[in-house]
Amino acid sequence: MTHYLSLAVETIFIKNILLAYFLGMCSFLAISRKVETSIGLGLAVVFVNGITVPVNWMIRQYLLGPGALEWTGIAGMAAVDLSFLNYIVFIATIAAMVQLVEMVLDKVSPTLYQSLGIFLPLIAVNCAILGSSLFMVEREYDFMESSVFGVSAGIGFFLAIITLATIRYKLKYSNVPPGLRGLGIAMLITGLISMAYMSFSGINL
Repeated sequence: MTHYLSLAVETIFIKNILLAYFLGMCSFLAISRKVETSIGLGLAVVFVNGITVPVNWMIRQYLLGPGALEWTGIAGMAAVDLSFLNYIVFIATIAAMVQLVEMVLDKVSPTLYQSLGIFLPLIAVNCAILGSSLFMVEREYDFMESSVFGVSAGIGFFLAIITLATIRYKLKYSNVPPGLRGLGIAMLITGLISMAYMSFSGINL
């Protein structure tokens, strides 16, 4: 249990998918102008990431990986390696999950659906989502580790975008120099938040 807790803390704070690897920056900077839409996008990323990483783990384990088709019992299938299809299949899985989120949001919260606009379908090509599945392969996680990692990476994205959105909201009442207004100050704050998250590096559970 401690191992999974340690993995979750490490993924959320120390190896945050946004602030340590800078994946998914386009939607992060664009959506964080409003707190409400940031919460909606953050929750969507938690859901999509929490589903797609373990699903992609199973697909790789039983269909695509080296020797994954051995379970079929067919002669010669144990030598088949379909790893070259990882990218295509992972993206297809993510696109299917995003489609599901779109349909649910459109039905449950049309206002939030309209607020997220083009950035909701763009989750399908969000490099933070695809990056999580690729990190899962690279780090050779098992199923439980992949599940914890997927949800934690989504929570890390959620915390980061909420933090930036609330700070940008407060900045409306500050006298920011004209040359720094907009993306300039957002990028500076992102760097400072990233440095703050690095302070969790000393945690050893």
